[in-house]
Amino acid sequence: MSLITWTQEKFGTSVSKHDEEHQHLFNLLNKLHESVGQGERSTIGKNLDSLIAFVAEHFASEEKNMSAVGYPSLTQHKQEHDTLVQTCVDLQKKFHAGSAEITEQTTAFLRDWLIKHIPQIDFMYAPALKAGGIQ
Repeated sequence: MSLITWTQEKFGTSVSKHDEEHQHLFNLLNKLHESVGQGERSTIGKNLDSLIAFVAEHFASEEKNMSAVGYPSLTQHKQEHDTLVQTCVDLQKKFHAGSAEITEQTTAFLRDWLIKHIPQIDFMYAPALKAGGIQ
């Protein structure tokens, strides 16, 4: 069963590039969550690495577009991104060193972050990006 489901109504920013990235992000998180349930450490590690790599790629994509249109809240938005990435990278290092586990609480934390971040923070950039010609 999926941990999180993307819908246009709940998570659509109307910026198609970022909506597609969010959908892929949800799929990667669901894959990680499923592997946690199966308990295979090597699969969990691969899925964790894929998720974190894509999170960094997605955040860079959003930040590039916000910068291109002179989005006034870019600094605050980037700080939210940086905080999550640092948390994830720290956990990733600990996991691969064998000093931490990825659990359902981990995937729930990431789900909850996305459920809050996209509607409350990402939705705010949509008008500026669309006005700047980014669809």
